[in-house]
Formats: sequence, structure tokens, C-alpha cells
Amino acid sequence: MRQRIGRILQRIGELGSAVDGRVIPDEDGLLLGVGRRLPLAVMFLDISGFSARPSYTATEQSVNLQVLNLFFTEMVRIAEDYGGAVEKNTGDGLLAYFEENGGTPPAPAVKRAVACALTMMATNDYFVNPVLRGSGVPELSFRISIDYGPVTIARLGAPRRFNALVAIGTPANFASKMLSNAQPGEIVLGDQAKRKLPLDWQLQFTQLALLHTDWNYSLTGLPYTLYRYTGRWNTLV
Repeated sequence: MRQRIGRILQRIGELGSAVDGRVIPDEDGLLLGVGRRLPLAVMFLDISGFSARPSYTATEQSVNLQVLNLFFTEMVRIAEDYGGAVEKNTGDGLLAYFEENGGTPPAPAVKRAVACALTMMATNDYFVNPVLRGSGVPELSFRISIDYGPVTIARLGAPRRFNALVAIGTPANFASKMLSNAQPGEIVLGDQAKRKLPLDWQLQFTQLALLHTDWNYSLTGLPYTLYRYTGRWNTLV
């Protein structure tokens, strides 16, 4: 173990810090322990109350498996449709991030992340839940948090064993913590994400959700505020 840790420390010294980048790297584009730093919109999705569903018997577990498969198949596809990179599925949630001017056609990161969240909400309302209702299965609700800022995408793990991309940085940390301030069916935004939205989206569809989050700007000491995004798609074509 000491030898292995010594080799890792030596590699850290040789590799140095993360390099700046413009696009999200894929898993084959980074060596283990190497990161790429770039501005991203980070999105967390969390299914509300899923752990409270009965899941002891084989039948209950099978039903939950099918529900999760249906839900996440659609959510991952939607994220990818908006040019997002899905980092991981956390069991009853997922993490995705969006680079600047990605997608087809290219668009700002936060605008695509919010549009993605709206499409996820609408898809759940108009397609997923009707299928669940028709099968006699309780419907799903979820909450989404989005923040924006410089994030290092790194590949961590063990060679030829388990390894994966991870997001490192305050925007990713805060986006995760923001979920505790979101109710089922809500989309919450950090202050930096809100500022990156088109002005008309900010004026029409954002409301102050939480002024004091226990997070502050390091330069000014002012609180890092949290906003609720109230807009929704009326339907999906």
C-alpha cells in the first residue's frame, strides 16, 4: 500500500494541475488523475421519495427496476439531445454538465441546461407518468438544481479496474447541496446560473428562493443566493 501511494504521489507531482479546455473530455480522452478545467453548467436531478417505495420482495424490486429503466432512459437521452454529458447515475438521480456553445444548434450552457430541465419535466408529465398510471404504478416526481462556473472534469479510479469521470469544483458542490432547498417538481438555480440566463428568462421566470445559503462570495462577502425557475413548457410536440 505504501509503495502504491508513493507511486501515486509521484505521478501527482509529475502531472501537475488540470489544464484549461474548451470541450468536455470523454473517458478515453483523459489519463487517470488528469483533469481539464472549463466553465460548465452543472445539473443534478433527484427523484423525490423513491427510497420510500416498497422494494423488498422480488416483485417490488422488479417493478422499481422497470420504473427506473423507463425514467432514466428518457432523461439521459434528453440530456444528450441538449448537448449534455451525463457523468453518472446515482441510483435515484443523475448528474450532467453542459459546456459553453455546445449542442445543435450551439447555445449557451445555462440556457441549454434549463431548457433540458424543462423538457425533462414535460416528458415526465406527458409521457412517463401516464405510462405508470396506466400500469397501476405510483407516479414519479423529481427536483433539479443547476449552477454554473469553472469545473475540472477528471478521470479517477484504478487502471484496468473501476474508473470514471468526475466533476470537481465549487459549482458542482453547490449544485448538489442546492437540492436540499428544492421541492418535488421544482428547478432551482444558483446565482451564477441565473445571471447567465437570457435577460427575458431572468425577468419572467426566476424568483428568489433563498437569500442566505451559508455560501458567500469570497471577494465581497455577499451571500450566494438561490433562485427558483418557474417557467414550464406548455406541451411537447
